[in-house]
Amino acid sequence: MPRSYDAIVVGARVAGATTALRLARAGMRVLLIDRAGYGTGVLSTHAFMRGGVVQLARLGLADDLVAAGTPAIRRTVIRYGDVDEVIDVRPSAHVDALYAPHRAVLDRILIDAAIRAGVDVRFRTTLTALRRDTEGRVLGIEATGADGTSLEAHAPITVGADGLRSRVAREVGALTYERGTAASSMVVGYWSGVDVDGYQWLYGTRQAAGVIPTNDGQVSVWTGVPRDHFLHRLRHRPDLGFHEVLRAIAPDWAAALAGGHQHGPLRGFLGIPGFLRQPWGRGWALVGDAAYFKDPLTTHGMTDALRDAELLARAILAAADGRDSWDRALANYQDTRDALSHDLFALTDRVATFAWRMDELRPLLLDVARAMHPTVDHLLALDAVAASAEETR
Repeated sequence: MPRSYDAIVVGARVAGATTALRLARAGMRVLLIDRAGYGTGVLSTHAFMRGGVVQLARLGLADDLVAAGTPAIRRTVIRYGDVDEVIDVRPSAHVDALYAPHRAVLDRILIDAAIRAGVDVRFRTTLTALRRDTEGRVLGIEATGADGTSLEAHAPITVGADGLRSRVAREVGALTYERGTAASSMVVGYWSGVDVDGYQWLYGTRQAAGVIPTNDGQVSVWTGVPRDHFLHRLRHRPDLGFHEVLRAIAPDWAAALAGGHQHGPLRGFLGIPGFLRQPWGRGWALVGDAAYFKDPLTTHGMTDALRDAELLARAILAAADGRDSWDRALANYQDTRDALSHDLFALTDRVATFAWRMDELRPLLLDVARAMHPTVDHLLALDAVAASAEETR
């Protein structure tokens, strides 16, 4: 017989694990499945911006991040050609530093918290079909474990948090109603024995790079170029493109890596234009990259994933306890997500064109930074509303 839950979440990365965690902490019975194993890494820029750190603190998990040895980031260096600009991280509510956890570390912290909250987590379990009623409403899932065992589960809401190529989005026919025009291709590697103080963002003509301190004494280094350039010149030898870019715009960092120790191979991401998808329908919802993706050049994907997980969880809880209808609650989730995402989505798309001149880049990146503020303001406002409600009880 199918198992019964209050919610099912497909995909146990940042968005999915956080959605499941928030729902379980509110008392819901949640099933969380993922086709990968526990604690496996994934290609990422790792960097959290202020909104992401605010979210981790509000989840009560910031100390876990520190305890895992994640280095505190207290400054950012932006290189415009030959000029370095140093920006100190300004302490504010919930934030005294930024962090760039390795994804194996971050995902384990979120999963462990979800398990403690009572989430039924099934790894190496692959979605095979969505279950529907005769009118097409999603009722739950069918899935298969690595050992071939079948799983059937029912719930009033099934959440797709299964990434860019979301099976859930495909099954429900979620429409894309906004799409970017540009895409960058990135190559990422890891080194130890390289000293770095803070985030390092490096820009040159039609190329960019980042040096990011992460766990275990390692730095994550990425290079980015326009997608068409990667396709025409570098796709068969991404290592050549990686070192070519770094030598061109940051010869000092190229030399530093040569003196360090590389861990594992370089990995590439060809890049796709960003998009906003319809994130809900009858019995289903989408969150994270399954619902909203923007180019990784602005390193804001995980921050938005944490934000949207909370927005969706609040909508589900409002509908489940009768404070709102499912349609109104999920429509509000979509409207809020879109309002908070619109400016940053457009600005990220502009950065990803690589069509800017160096004298245009600094004001563009300042606009990007300003576009991050509404998310932080919205999250802090949610705390204020909750505190006010508690005082009136």
